[in-house]
Amino acid sequence: MKITVLTLFKELFDMYLSQTILDRAVNNDLVEYDIVNIRDYSTNSYHQVDDTPFGGGAGMLLKPEPFFKYFFSLKEENRKPYVVFVTPQGNKLNQERIDKLKEKEDLVIISGRYEGLDQRVIDRYVDEEISIGDFVLTSGDLPALCLIDAITRQKDGVITKESYETDSFYNGLLGYPQYTKPSNLGRHKVPEVLLSGDHKRIREFRFKESVKKTIKNRPDLIAKKLEEDEDFRKMIEDLL
Repeated sequence: MKITVLTLFKELFDMYLSQTILDRAVNNDLVEYDIVNIRDYSTNSYHQVDDTPFGGGAGMLLKPEPFFKYFFSLKEENRKPYVVFVTPQGNKLNQERIDKLKEKEDLVIISGRYEGLDQRVIDRYVDEEISIGDFVLTSGDLPALCLIDAITRQKDGVITKESYETDSFYNGLLGYPQYTKPSNLGRHKVPEVLLSGDHKRIREFRFKESVKKTIKNRPDLIAKKLEEDEDFRKMIEDLL
């Protein structure tokens, strides 16, 4: 899989992507990262990439020409990537979207800046607009990194399937509580069942705790799973 990011701050990505699991994905030829400084595609001698918006308003807007020039260069390479623009105006990122995006062989992520991106770039090249939440950041660089991290860690061979199958959201629930040594920290003890060695009881305990945490923190997820998953409804009935 090739993941390309169009950004104004290449150094931010170079530092993060050289760490641990993400770097392992590159070394094992599972993922290729290409971080492009979109300023390199500027069409004027000052390398300008922003300008004031038509109609007035505060702030600056990313100009369309550098992006058109970049995507035209891909056409010459016969590349047809799936293009994502990370923006607060996009569809909210969730596990279902990650599952779909990780299957793309060629993914381009546009990281916005300033007041956003000229709409003509979005209309012409963007396949999907994605938001990481209902809030605004100073740029799309952190959301782009979130997207890369979430996709990369689920590529086959990066981490074990067992590791991410117990993650929050993978099965529609939040993750269960985790404990490590020591087992006894004064009055704070690890639940006895986790020390029992009884794998069936441990699985049941973790499932119950996962359901309890989801009901408490994300009741919307429980409602959705009850509506969509008949087996889950039966398991909940058995618990009650």
